[in-house]
Amino acid sequence: MGTILFVIGVLLNCLVASGCNVSAPVRQPAKEAKGLRPEIMRTDEEWRKVLTPEQYEVLRKAGTERPFSGKYWNHNEEGVYTCAGCGVELFRSKEKFDAGCGWPSFYDAVNRDAIVEREDNSHGMRRVEVLCRKCGGHLGHVFPDGPVPTGLRYCINSAAIEFDESK
Repeated sequence: MGTILFVIGVLLNCLVASGCNVSAPVRQPAKEAKGLRPEIMRTDEEWRKVLTPEQYEVLRKAGTERPFSGKYWNHNEEGVYTCAGCGVELFRSKEKFDAGCGWPSFYDAVNRDAIVEREDNSHGMRRVEVLCRKCGGHLGHVFPDGPVPTGLRYCINSAAIEFDESK
């Protein structure tokens, strides 16, 4: 009986950690995301040369790292998180919070013009994907269950970002 309860608990935790919030309304993504034309255009071969395999999988193939496994999910230093694909500033540590989901979470972006949102209906869920406007890299998703003042939770893959403590 204890094993069954443990398995059910793990499954429920995975469902919650995956960001699947079935009861919350889905934010409508920005309309211009469909016509995204990144400034930085590279072939797959060129991206593979400048990114690690994990960064390539996340940024270029819209992959997702396992919860609680990325280097920034529990990172608390002060600075700025930049796109691992192009270096553009995306999020500040002062807007980072512990959402308990296992991925770095932010309630606002440095500059919302640096990101693009688009509807994502993959994996049987309705979500809003977050991409880097400059290079078009997949960063993660945004959910309407974050803290004030925005009420947003940008759930970002560690592999999609780098940290700059000098800023």
